Amino acid sequence: MAGPLLRAGVPGRAVAGLHAGGVRAERRGVRLPPPALWGALALPPARRPPPRRSTRPRERRGGSDLAARVLVAIPAAVLAVTFIDLGGLPWALLLILFGSACMYELYRLLDRWKPVPAVGLAALAAMVLSAHYGGQRQVLEVMVASVPVVFLAMLGRVHHGGATIAIAGTLFGILWIGTAFSHAELLRNLPHGGGITIDVLLGTFLGDTGAYVGGRLFGRRALAPSISPSKTVEGLFCGVLIAILAVFLAGLFQNTWMTQTHALELGLAVAVLGPIGDLFESLVKRDAGSKDAGSLFGAHGGALDRLDSALFTIVAGYYIWLGVVH
Repeated sequence: MAGPLLRAGVPGRAVAGLHAGGVRAERRGVRLPPPALWGALALPPARRPPPRRSTRPRERRGGSDLAARVLVAIPAAVLAVTFIDLGGLPWALLLILFGSACMYELYRLLDRWKPVPAVGLAALAAMVLSAHYGGQRQVLEVMVASVPVVFLAMLGRVHHGGATIAIAGTLFGILWIGTAFSHAELLRNLPHGGGITIDVLLGTFLGDTGAYVGGRLFGRRALAPSISPSKTVEGLFCGVLIAILAVFLAGLFQNTWMTQTHALELGLAVAVLGPIGDLFESLVKRDAGSKDAGSLFGAHGGALDRLDSALFTIVAGYYIWLGVVH
């Protein structure tokens, strides 16, 4: 050890007591250097350069997710088309079933507000059945009647703290989910309503899938990072184009009762309101601190996660087609 140090220019006194095998015990009156000198002689550890951040985009494993989405979508589409074609009470009961699942998931998200799920679920069923046996007026009457019913339910509670927010949360579910599912029944009851319902759902879900795939392939700019970080502007653009194209092409096969202008109007409404419905539900989940509304479809979330866009587009489809037929 002393030899290399001397060749490096270290003074001889500083290396006294050192030899090739290490430190020599104190001999012939030579003292070992003090500990402070050892620190001065210690060579600084070699510093590794900081790891470079890769400029490549992260690998996106969208293939398996897309395949899983398709596996969920195919049986759901077959079920929906079958019941839409049947119409009548079977379609209304299916709407109540899925609407109740969405309502239940929403009230779980709003659990801290202490809503009244029984009133919300009853109002949903009553609104759908009113749409089936009555019409738009009867649906509105049920919605209005739900306000005092929620109030009476709150009176039955032992503690009334947070009553205002509990009433608001309950009515929020009735207004959002109850309105959408009752309008799905109203739309089916219009002339050619079954075909329009299928067109709206087709454009909604193909647009949603197009936005997902487009975002995976081309996404660079976040659309609403504070609400849903995974959504991109490029994905939105792809989804809008596919939704318009899907509804428009579907309308061409129904040219005996749907004009190209009406098909384009319907496609534009679906393309615009679908992403808004998606972001709307994302905002509710973000506020609740939850990634998914439920687990009905396993890794792909709950009923509310899969139907969020349709909750907006189905209402728009009803009023657009109502204006056409009347």
